Amino acid sequence: ALAALQPAPAAQAQPRAANPEAALAAGYSWAASLSGSWTDVGTGPRWNDQTASVRHYMKHGSIGFETLRAHRCDQTGHAWALDAYTDLWSGAYANIRYQRAPAARLFPANSGRVELYQSLGSGWELSLADDVLGFDSRVNIYGVALGKYVGNWYVQLRHQNIVSESAHSKGQRLLARYYYAGDADSYLEATANSGRSDDPLSLSGGRARSGGGSVTWVRYWSDHWGTKVGASFSRDANDARERGVSAGLYRRW
Repeated sequence: ALAALQPAPAAQAQPRAANPEAALAAGYSWAASLSGSWTDVGTGPRWNDQTASVRHYMKHGSIGFETLRAHRCDQTGHAWALDAYTDLWSGAYANIRYQRAPAARLFPANSGRVELYQSLGSGWELSLADDVLGFDSRVNIYGVALGKYVGNWYVQLRHQNIVSESAHSKGQRLLARYYYAGDADSYLEATANSGRSDDPLSLSGGRARSGGGSVTWVRYWSDHWGTKVGASFSRDANDARERGVSAGLYRRW
């Protein structure tokens, strides 16, 4: 399944998997990245996050190791993660992730994800996911997504249910990605999202709505080096607004 999503020559290129980390161009077996984001929350010090990763690609999948750092509200948290993709049956593959934060400050002490992808034919792809966040009160994020490849475009609609002991939230995200160079490496991406939380203890009467969006540009400048830049914004029910920028560097060999 993953092999079918490998980039082809430019004249016949098709976008690869919904997650660009699922498959790498033929001829390479390793990839590394360094990325960071900075968020202006409006009422306090800016938040910042950094991630460094290295990934090894094999015939039927890949496995990556990540280190993560976050600084928010005068606290700093660290975590590490193992993130793998593997072929399953015909037209199907899976993403399996485990993340550990020994100090459990900003990240949950333990978290994990299982997401299954299934090709439906004619460019359609369905995925089902469950993220488990091991905070003091366990959180489950159940997701279902439907994606469609049309030429050099990929469009996906994702719905999520976020369930904890005392609250229930829902969210939708629409993603559109355009592989403008036709090589399955360089693309422009835009997202729009909205959500609603139902929390009987909240000050907004138990229900709150939020929304936001982002734009991202990924460009490979040579066979081995690529960059990413992005911007995002969001707002919540109290009209609090956040604005962020992100940047990343890619290397493959």
